[in-house]
Amino acid sequence: MAEKNPLTTPPPNSDVKTAGPNTAAHTEHPAGGHSAAFPPFETHTFLAQLIWLALAFGLLYYLMAKIALPRIESILHDRSQRLSADLDEAQRMKAEADAAGEAYEKSLRDAQAKAQGIAQETRNALSAEADAKRKTLEAELNQKLAASEATIRSRTAEAMGNVRSIAGETASAIVERLTGKAPDQGTLNRALDATPAVH
Repeated sequence: MAEKNPLTTPPPNSDVKTAGPNTAAHTEHPAGGHSAAFPPFETHTFLAQLIWLALAFGLLYYLMAKIALPRIESILHDRSQRLSADLDEAQRMKAEADAAGEAYEKSLRDAQAKAQGIAQETRNALSAEADAKRKTLEAELNQKLAASEATIRSRTAEAMGNVRSIAGETASAIVERLTGKAPDQGTLNRALDATPAVH
């Protein structure tokens, strides 16, 4: 005799009647109008439900463990590596920018110091040149002043030497004009000798 299949054989108290080989199957409902219980709550199908649950859970676990989770892990790993690479690149670029900024500041300070040095050298050179020109001009002016003073002294001495003769001639001309007669030269010389010298 064939063994009963629990998946296809209804429980003994169910309303479903198995048909014989020559009879048609039919369903009888109780007189109160109540249908059969909800299939997951059927006690005679618990074993099959547990088997299918285990198979479905195992298959889902296998798919998650072998396909979905490795892909998610790979995506998360790639994203983490990209973020790490981007952070490293940003840090490197920041370091390069800081180094370039420091180099620019240093070159700017060096250029300012060099410009100040050149300006100071130019001021010193111009000052030295101006001092040299001033000293040269002062020396030339001193020479010209000395020459002028020597000329004035010589002219003064020459003029003072001619004063006696000019005074004698003038006095003689005045006396002659006043008296109508030229004075005696000896008298004129004594009068000039008696006159104090004019300085």
